[in-house]
Amino acid sequence: MSCIRFNTPAQRQAMRDAAPSILTGEEAAELARTSHPAPAVTATKIARLRILSADANPKIRESVASSYHAPEDVMVALAADKDAGVRGCVARNESTPCDILRSLADDESEQVRGWLAVNFYVPADVMVRLENDPSETVRSLVRWKSDLALAD
Repeated sequence: MSCIRFNTPAQRQAMRDAAPSILTGEEAAELARTSHPAPAVTATKIARLRILSADANPKIRESVASSYHAPEDVMVALAADKDAGVRGCVARNESTPCDILRSLADDESEQVRGWLAVNFYVPADVMVRLENDPSETVRSLVRWKSDLALAD
């Protein structure tokens, strides 16, 4: 018995007709948004975020720090977390309030300051401070982001 399969022209055409259409990125995003809307943010979800923000596992705290719905007081606590990964998630979160982002400009971790440098919602005064950061990596990220802004 052979493993080779020979399709007729009609079968090949039927397979082409049944193939899924390829969506653009924008079409796929719109389809996802309309087909699978995000659940409402409820008091229960906020309570869960508060509980998880105090979890012993830093990866759990990172997930809270990445949430667009974490309350400001939770973000303040996570910005002072002992784990640099958690602080980095706060630094790159686009919904982190500006005052909290300002507090991270002098973070001891180069990684946290680097994430802060690439966050498009960081206030201009923080970017000026990061332009003179002791780390060449952070300064180069500031230049890269500046070049992107100029290219637009």
